[in-house]
Amino acid sequence: MATRVLKAESRSSGPLNGTSGRKTWRVTSKTRQAFTAWMFIAPAGMVIAVFVFWTLFESLRTSFTDDSGFGSAAWVGLENYGRLFTDVRFTNALGNTLVYSAVVVPVSIAIALGLALLLNRPLPFRGFFRVAVFMPFVTSLGISSMAWWAMLNPHAGIIPAWFEIVGLNLGNGIQDPALAMPFVMMVGVWRDVGFFMVMYLGGLQSIPKELKESAQIDGAGPWRSFWNLTWPLLSNTTMFVGIMALVFAFQAFDQIYIMTGGGPYFRTETLVLYIFTTAVERYELGYASAISWVLVLLVFAVSLIQVGYFSKKAVQY
Repeated sequence: MATRVLKAESRSSGPLNGTSGRKTWRVTSKTRQAFTAWMFIAPAGMVIAVFVFWTLFESLRTSFTDDSGFGSAAWVGLENYGRLFTDVRFTNALGNTLVYSAVVVPVSIAIALGLALLLNRPLPFRGFFRVAVFMPFVTSLGISSMAWWAMLNPHAGIIPAWFEIVGLNLGNGIQDPALAMPFVMMVGVWRDVGFFMVMYLGGLQSIPKELKESAQIDGAGPWRSFWNLTWPLLSNTTMFVGIMALVFAFQAFDQIYIMTGGGPYFRTETLVLYIFTTAVERYELGYASAISWVLVLLVFAVSLIQVGYFSKKAVQY
């Protein structure tokens, strides 16, 4: 009798609860956390999608047209890219960009590493010097470039006057074809060193003290300790700094545009400045987009080489 009652209750429990043959979905804590995370990410994702990926797609599409910014644009295929091989000004801008990067990147990294090693020690006024070195990076490069241009002006600049006091003549200063590129390189190094120094300071302070103490106990001197311990353990930081330094160098524009305008005689015109001139002054948006994509591919290729090189030296501790 009891068995019959239990069977009857089991048959009737489904319809009464309204769950006959249907699965109930439970919202777990992980699902709620994932949903919350996606909701926070969504606004930034939309901004990136519109202002990064969509603009990249539009730039790529424009590079296959003769768009001038006015009226309709006609499809020209690879004509803009083929034009690059015969454009002497593009070749000159590419060479200037490579020379600028080949000098500014290693010099900035070397100076930043030296300053980080120095300011990582318990020196008096260490905080002040850290802020002073980092300050150029957060200062508007446009404003500071105007100040540098005024100081390097051959007619009223203070730097040429200082050189004349010690018997050296800078000639036309920033207007000299032989000195213009070194001067804009100097400003680029001055601006980037502080940021790279902060990155290296973070890398130095993440090295366990036990490793340094072990090296001292083993009798390693400062140079041997740096070369065999500190420098290998900074390989991860160096990879990041190297890629960022390369991107900064390939995007050099502000100080060049303000200090020299690409001159004299196009000696300081870089790819970014040539893109700006082509698009804004000559209204050749299609050709400017083609140049910009060459720059993107160049940065991507060199960054891949850097990542491949430093990934073999990556360390974990």
